[in-house]
Amino acid sequence: MYTPHTIRLVNFMRLYGLIAVFACMPISMAAAHNTLSPVEKKAGWQLLFDGVSLTGWKASEESPSTFSVKDGELVVFGPRSHLFYDGPLQKHDFRNFELTLDVKTFPKANSGVYFHTQWQAKGWPSKGYEVQVNNSHKDPKRTAGIYAIQDNYAAPAKDGEWFTLRIKVQGKRIETFVNDRPVSDYTEEERPERPAAMAGRLIDHGTFAIQGHDPESRVIYRNIKVRPLP
Repeated sequence: MYTPHTIRLVNFMRLYGLIAVFACMPISMAAAHNTLSPVEKKAGWQLLFDGVSLTGWKASEESPSTFSVKDGELVVFGPRSHLFYDGPLQKHDFRNFELTLDVKTFPKANSGVYFHTQWQAKGWPSKGYEVQVNNSHKDPKRTAGIYAIQDNYAAPAKDGEWFTLRIKVQGKRIETFVNDRPVSDYTEEERPERPAAMAGRLIDHGTFAIQGHDPESRVIYRNIKVRPLP
């Protein structure tokens, strides 16, 4: 037979156990989504986002608060700003690669993923290509199009649903996929003609950046990982 003291002790232990479980939930949720399988590790994939902080990333000076981390996800919501990968992998300088990101958009969402770019304090990145993230914004250019170079006008995913965006760059060829379905396939010509405002949209080398477009745009990202290619 349990004594009153024993019952109090058992109840305390149960309560302590529940507190410990809830205290660990945020880290567990982050780890569940932002991890690499043994197969991915063997194939050379590496994580760019740890799910708990913005370590390895540097926001432009316009509005750093546009970017935050919650429940293992990178939340992009606020005035225009760009978040550049500034971490140690490849010394944040990539040329040939595959990049994958899990993405969820919301109504009025507009974002983008830049590559071969470099950090800048303000404005739209002047260097590198942008792969669009937009399933319902008033701008008709939709997800996985190569912005202003090879645009896509049919949304390949729906707001409120997770999808995987994959970008592959090798040599002069850029390929994009949504849930492994091809969307864009562009090969840069020898001397591409670019208007002055887009002179920096060229195959080169550099880092990645995630775009916060405007105050009404909300997009979340997770499982951001890269595999350098020869």
